[in-house]
Amino acid sequence: MEQLLFYTDKIQSFLWTYVVIVLLIGGALYCTWQLRGVQFTRVGEMLRMLFQSAQTDAEVQDHGGRRINSFQAFAVSLSSRVGTGNLAGVASAIAVGGPGAVFWMWVMALLGAGTAFVESVLAQLYKRKGSDSFYGGPAYYMQHGLHCRWMGILFAVCMIFGFGLANQVMQSNTLCDALGMSFSVAPMHVAVALTVMTLLIVFGGIQRISKFAALVVPFMALGYLALSVYICLANITQVPAMLALIVRSAFGIDQAVGGAFGLAVMQGIKRGLFSNEAGEGSTPNAAATATISHPVKQGLLQSLGVFTDTLVICSCSAFVILLSGLYDQGEDGILLTRSAMSHHLGSFGSWFLTAAIFLFAYTTIIANYFYGETNIRYITSRRWAVTVFRLVTGVVVLAGGYFTLAQAWSIVDLAMALMTIINMVALLLLSRHAFRLLRHYIACQREGRPTVFHRSDMPDIADDLEGWDDDNG
Repeated sequence: MEQLLFYTDKIQSFLWTYVVIVLLIGGALYCTWQLRGVQFTRVGEMLRMLFQSAQTDAEVQDHGGRRINSFQAFAVSLSSRVGTGNLAGVASAIAVGGPGAVFWMWVMALLGAGTAFVESVLAQLYKRKGSDSFYGGPAYYMQHGLHCRWMGILFAVCMIFGFGLANQVMQSNTLCDALGMSFSVAPMHVAVALTVMTLLIVFGGIQRISKFAALVVPFMALGYLALSVYICLANITQVPAMLALIVRSAFGIDQAVGGAFGLAVMQGIKRGLFSNEAGEGSTPNAAATATISHPVKQGLLQSLGVFTDTLVICSCSAFVILLSGLYDQGEDGILLTRSAMSHHLGSFGSWFLTAAIFLFAYTTIIANYFYGETNIRYITSRRWAVTVFRLVTGVVVLAGGYFTLAQAWSIVDLAMALMTIINMVALLLLSRHAFRLLRHYIACQREGRPTVFHRSDMPDIADDLEGWDDDNG
């Protein structure tokens, strides 16, 4: 096992250093340029769309029960984004890369929102019809957009391994550690209870998953935000110095250790991607399920999801940690976040963080399962395969109680690297369709027409657009 983890760490380190970062930064800059910065210019529209209670019948109809609204799809993707990466991941980034890692997480979120827009629009464009909802994701736009089923299968396998297995270990491990510290409960007892709770939800399918996410995600995000804002206000005089520290550290200024600049960049990008998932190919699986009148609408909401995750939730964790002054005391992961919360709020901080970890990790486990199931269904239509995967999910969540933090991160980093490389290649090859859809959407708005898309609007690829029949508008 030690030998396997050693080679896993070597491979993921090489991929991140020489391949993933180039693809992420280059792809994000390209998408942002071609989209004319849509993730910045339409924030107001994103917020309006988010707070719409429901879409009108003129915009979208319920076809054969296949209805998951745009907010539910947004909530599923956000429940995956907002997880232990916002707590343990941010802490690890700061512990290894210094305060400057926070700056590079912000940069990747601002640029990566453009990438998230493109991948989510493509997932909507090439979505397929299911029995209880639409479904899709990178594997589907690789097959129906690039006509490369082998590429779709390769991505699906990486997705199943990355989110259905490796990421579940990370979430379960963090939750078991946190509850074990707070209540002196054996990790395996926590893992057993978590496994039972997970199976109760995942055996209910996407309808139960989407309703669960729509109910829990806003509650957990707003609660964590409120407490973090309180801590910042209580330490308001230290905030300017903290922000200056982040910027100085981001560029290696006043760093005593050589190579600190590179560590800050690397950790900011790696942990930023783990948290907001822009370009990784995970959230398009949720984006594709929405019944919506135009692919661009879901693309805008997924861009907002990146901002919500990194610029809001991750920043909350970072500020709490940095304002505590404990970031360079040798602690890492959830231990560091817990110490920082306790520093500010005493025993209440530890109890609150435990509750937050439970909600963050649990909702992420549910969303990760859904991503894995979507890709299982892509590879095979046999029902027993999904049942087996649900049971394997329980086993993996249970196994999370045995792993260490370092082992879990090594496995997750490799899975993320492989998924990101495959997805970014496909995304860049198909990105012209997302740019074209944005132009169509803007033209509809300027001409006062309903923002509705039909497959006949793209006759050159209409045969590949099963989810956009002209009578589906």
